[in-house]
Amino acid sequence: MSQRPKGGNIRMNKYELALVVSAKIEDDARTAVVEKAKEYITRAGGTVTEVEEAGKKRLAYEIQHMTEAFYYFIQFDAEGTVPAEIEQDVRIMDNVLRFLCVRKDEA
Repeated sequence: MSQRPKGGNIRMNKYELALVVSAKIEDDARTAVVEKAKEYITRAGGTVTEVEEAGKKRLAYEIQHMTEAFYYFIQFDAEGTVPAEIEQDVRIMDNVLRFLCVRKDEA
């Protein structure tokens, strides 16, 4: 259960979800992976603010016999419990080689 600060509003934090998506799939399948991740965020109560495609990059080491992958960064606002829910969903997604969800500092 979330604790509410003294104004009655739940504090929304800023997060970034980084996805490393297989380079062996078609463009429309990659788009579907990103849309599915955005759907998981909104279903968990978050609000997607920005999606950045960093493009195809060489991996530092081979993952599942692949040396290249596409990188996506999804910024979103959510409560503190949401990232754990999203990670559970993203963990079982096909074609996502790696992912990382981090809280962004207020600047």
